[in-house]
Amino acid sequence: MDVHLRDLRYFVAVAEELHFTRAAERLYLSQPALSKQIRALERQLGFPLFDRRSRQLELTPQGEALLEPARHLLADWQRALAGARGAGAAVSLTVGMQTAVGRDVQRDVIAGFRERGWRILLRLVTWDDPSAGLTDGSCDLAFVWLPLPGAGLATRTLVAERVWVALPAGHRLANRPEIDFGELADEPFVALPRSAGPLRDFWLATAARGGRPPRIGAEAASTDEVLEAVASHQGVVLIAEGNVGLYQRPDLVYRPVRGLPEAELAIAWRSDDRRPEIAELVAALTSHSRSQPDG
Repeated sequence: MDVHLRDLRYFVAVAEELHFTRAAERLYLSQPALSKQIRALERQLGFPLFDRRSRQLELTPQGEALLEPARHLLADWQRALAGARGAGAAVSLTVGMQTAVGRDVQRDVIAGFRERGWRILLRLVTWDDPSAGLTDGSCDLAFVWLPLPGAGLATRTLVAERVWVALPAGHRLANRPEIDFGELADEPFVALPRSAGPLRDFWLATAARGGRPPRIGAEAASTDEVLEAVASHQGVVLIAEGNVGLYQRPDLVYRPVRGLPEAELAIAWRSDDRRPEIAELVAALTSHSRSQPDG
């Protein structure tokens, strides 16, 4: 039976907090998504890990037996991962991302560090993990869209961009040079997974809807899935201006949207990670972004 390290990490967090909401905040997940993952793990194992019958969440005997070995497995993996990353390279970092790296602030700075001999691996992470690999330790830094859920992550905003909308070709609003969000509010939207937390709400423009819930035409966990859903007329989706040029397709039309706040692209890292190479790369990205002309 193969169990993912991510599932063990979720189990340990709930076992230590004995509270799903607090554990979800610690893991940068929504509470329903965490509960669903724990239920799936229990089904896979064939026994319950938690007794939910009382008001206070408790470990079952099976959960008690599994907790300490799970902690050791996670600690051993983190030590092995740190050793592997440091082998054969002066500096080795993994940078998570959820959309393509195409902005100068990312491409130019990373290229410069690679020329100095740094080994920087770019890893594409789905929207199921709003921390882009920081929570499970698979990434050292990550390019993320704000807001981020939970605590324990530090961020620096690199770029603030206007929000556009992606429409299927032939949509009734496709010929408009600019679209007011009010004209989109009743459209079905392609949503990020619920595990994306507040980021899902941001790209659904929940705050601009005056309390009216959005219509969800489809859910998608990656950029390619999102755009494919739009192209197949399942809904429309909001997108940052900088991504428009990266995802050109003949079956999609992009238009700027009035009445919404800008989208903020940030670099994020674990706030307790004080390695000097982390600080150096963050400082270089921040400095480069500030030196770029507006627009």
